[in-house]
Amino acid sequence: MSKTQTSRYDVAEHLRTPKEMAAYLEACFDEADGDAAFIAKALGDIARAKGMSQVARDAGLSRESLYKALSGERSPDFSTVLKVLNALGISLHAHA
Repeated sequence: MSKTQTSRYDVAEHLRTPKEMAAYLEACFDEADGDAAFIAKALGDIARAKGMSQVARDAGLSRESLYKALSGERSPDFSTVLKVLNALGISLHAHA
């Protein structure tokens, strides 16, 4: 019997369109339960799908600081989140 080969799943490889990216982020908002680091990680996944270097340039941040901010290990400043959302072409909406 041969061994099964496995590979690490990377959601960024499956986020191809802005619509898929927005749907993924919305699903993460639903699952986050107030965890800002979880949302930061989701934004990091989307940024990697779009190209971290380009997102960093568009957000006016260094690539290294963007990786740190969106690693999911800490909660980034809200201003950083807004810059990244703008660079990704994603906007936040409030619903009552």
